[in-house]
Amino acid sequence: MKIALINHGCAKNLVDSELILGILAEKGHQITLDESDADIVIVNTCSFIHDAEKESVQTLLRMVDAGKKVIAAGCLPQKHNHYLKDAIPELSGMIGTSDIKEIVKVVDAISSGDGEYTGIVNKNPEYHYPENVERQQITVGASSYLKIGEGCNYRCGYCVIPRLRGKYISRPVENIVKEAKSLVDKGVREIILIAQDTSSYGLDLYHRQALPELLEQLNGIEDLSWIRFMYAYPTQMTDELLDAVAKLDKVVKYVDIPLQHSHPKILEAMKRPVMDYRELVNKIRQKIPGVTVRTSLIVGYPGEGEEEFEHLYNFVKDVKFDRMGAFEYSREKGTYSDKLKGHISSKIKKQRRDKLMKLQQVISTECNRKYIDNILPCIVEGYTDDGVVIMRSQHDAPEVDGLVYASSTRQVVPGDIENVKITNSDEYDLFGEIL
Repeated sequence: MKIALINHGCAKNLVDSELILGILAEKGHQITLDESDADIVIVNTCSFIHDAEKESVQTLLRMVDAGKKVIAAGCLPQKHNHYLKDAIPELSGMIGTSDIKEIVKVVDAISSGDGEYTGIVNKNPEYHYPENVERQQITVGASSYLKIGEGCNYRCGYCVIPRLRGKYISRPVENIVKEAKSLVDKGVREIILIAQDTSSYGLDLYHRQALPELLEQLNGIEDLSWIRFMYAYPTQMTDELLDAVAKLDKVVKYVDIPLQHSHPKILEAMKRPVMDYRELVNKIRQKIPGVTVRTSLIVGYPGEGEEEFEHLYNFVKDVKFDRMGAFEYSREKGTYSDKLKGHISSKIKKQRRDKLMKLQQVISTECNRKYIDNILPCIVEGYTDDGVVIMRSQHDAPEVDGLVYASSTRQVVPGDIENVKITNSDEYDLFGEIL
């Protein structure tokens, strides 16, 4: 039987999908990238917010309607388990977030033709990375995500991740470095470290923050050009970590630190650190010359009145984040915030998000103008249909930030780092010519 996989959700889910395919390939199963050609379709689902759930369910139903044997994997079965099977009885199987090693058992049961539904969902997820599995990469390019840990020990008021992914479990340094070398051997030039919180890496395994040490070891890999880490936590932005980013030449000068809000009352209701984030961002900028600071913010959290939103608006106006995303609060059952008073209408949430992003567009436009007439090293991602080179600078992460569009008088290869003279910019992207 041919097997296809459809991935939904975050980069962490993408890595899980590639591991699932790797496990199946190792056992001799035939993988296809075309779901219309497959007998079995695995849908790795996302359940972070309602819209993501809806999209995952639509894909499950579409594959069922197409007559495929469908396995639901990941967050949706972990969150809903038997309810999901009741809602979509045609499902052939399910696996939870920490049960990806069991995918062969589920596929074999379906392939045997006995018609038995097989669901393996551990009620108490505990994710241990399958270290000896070679990922079958869905997206092959200059950059690759590398998962350094899974789960989360924080209990943010709006978040279901700890319930879906379990406690934080770090991978050993040597295993991460080994996988990074393997990716570089395949042509990857940028490694992007991911976890629910990369800055807490090592606290469970080594009883200390081990991210600076990991960065140092990765920095020594030959032919690796850039190292980036995403999803840092405010209280874990230690001097040691900032110093490592500043001194290691392959670690890009880019800090992704989702702050979620600025007002003490809302931060407390979010169960987030109540601290002076202006001071934190200033410290990051002082310690890492030329750094790009990215953050994510939530608007419309329960109890956010006009005063609290204005505090957030003025915070963004003052700090001038180089990169920023704003999201409307999504009500999730089973979270602390679901039971709070003062929920806000969708209309107001949308208005606040639009107002914040309009401000950020002005800030981002100003930030990008400073690169005009400068020379930036950029990684080649591909080409547009009319031959313009699609690139990305160190100041931008894949998928969430802007791009660099460059003209070139010579052929360049995806993965190469080329110097680009920036000649123009808009609110998100840069334009230039390869030297």
